[in-house]
Amino acid sequence: MKRPTIQSILNFNIVSCIILVCCLSCGESKGQEEGILISNVNIIDVRSGEILANRYVVVKDTEISSISTEEPETVFTEIIDGNGKYLLPGLAEMHAHIPSPDWGRKDMEATLFLYLSNGVTTIRGMLGHPVHLELRERAARNEILSPRIYTSSPSLNGNTVPTTEEADKKVREYQAAGYDFLKIHPGIRRDVFDVLVSTANEVGIPFAGHVPVDVGIRHALESNYKSVDHIDGFLEGLVPVEANVSPDENGFFGYNFTDLADRNKITELVALSAAHQVWIVPTQSLFDRWFSPVAPEDYLSEEEMQYMPASVLSAWRESKTNLISNPDYSEDKWERFNSIRRQLLLALQNNGHGLLLGSDAPQVFNVPGFSIHHEIEGMLSAGITPLQAIQAGTLNPAMYFGMEGKFGEIVSGASADLVLLDANPLENIENLRNPAYVIVRGYSLSRDEIIQKLSAIAESAKNE
Repeated sequence: MKRPTIQSILNFNIVSCIILVCCLSCGESKGQEEGILISNVNIIDVRSGEILANRYVVVKDTEISSISTEEPETVFTEIIDGNGKYLLPGLAEMHAHIPSPDWGRKDMEATLFLYLSNGVTTIRGMLGHPVHLELRERAARNEILSPRIYTSSPSLNGNTVPTTEEADKKVREYQAAGYDFLKIHPGIRRDVFDVLVSTANEVGIPFAGHVPVDVGIRHALESNYKSVDHIDGFLEGLVPVEANVSPDENGFFGYNFTDLADRNKITELVALSAAHQVWIVPTQSLFDRWFSPVAPEDYLSEEEMQYMPASVLSAWRESKTNLISNPDYSEDKWERFNSIRRQLLLALQNNGHGLLLGSDAPQVFNVPGFSIHHEIEGMLSAGITPLQAIQAGTLNPAMYFGMEGKFGEIVSGASADLVLLDANPLENIENLRNPAYVIVRGYSLSRDEIIQKLSAIAESAKNE
């Protein structure tokens, strides 16, 4: 081998320096940016159900910055491997309950995380409290780990608004305080309700929730509820006038009128809801679980119950036992009752204004976050498709809040509220459980982090 000359060594060093400079220049142009890259992932288009394969999703700050078919050259601070996985917009729980201060600060944080652990990145709180207004703003500023929060006013019911004067006063107070909408509960007289609606329209605050017996479903729909929850009032609305029954003898959401209901009237009520653009939140899981003939012990043995304090589980057992031990209750009648509900649910999906995903959690045997999966199961049992159920928790809530393109779908510029799944939920809705990652407004939670936090919540629940 020929010994290298001084000149050849110098030439080699010059070339090496040029290569090094070029490499450094490439590194500088590539750069490192704060943000998350979800690589080579399958995106579920919730509008069409189409799978957009092998996409690269960039999250910067709180938003989806870009979506492309080519891997970005930028080096990101966090890279999530999406190979073989499916990316879905975060879900909305449209009939949630947020603990009030009486529950304790620890319970509040735990409840918010239980929603997140199941991919719920938006909640509509259905029993408001002044502290929820502050909580909503802190969540929006990412000061706390929480879903996006919308909150109702405190309850408007027969006791809190017994007169027209009180209804007018409270509507104005709650609108001025900044609540997102008014929560209607049972017991309101029709004349009081009409003043409530008139004032709400005047000051520009929507109202949603139950349908008071004295109001009735037809007048409620004609009054332009923003949403009717629990499909409340619909079964009573199927009872013919000639049945000559007292409306306030309806029982649990119309159960007592099960055998009086005329299903031929469903078309009329559904058309009325569509004409007045009233969204429906079924909360079917309440009727499949709380009101079902299944023994309380069967639900108490479910793994998700470990996240609730023993005192809550005891109250749930007692509530369910009292409900199904009533002499008027029978499994056969419950089956007929639930059959009517499912028929209503499917008709409202097909011909109504639209459905919103909501399970009423925490409620009897509905653990926050986990209950969303029971709700979806109930919707599918009525004939809803997996895509329609997912739309009820993504696109539809965005439309409800006037936030299309801001959340509820995976598009550039939308809030980075995302759920990464191991398999396609459109093929098997069970794939929606146990997400690999949940990203809420740009903050990522891996499955390991979720499991660790859930374990801490379960441990804490043992001591409450």
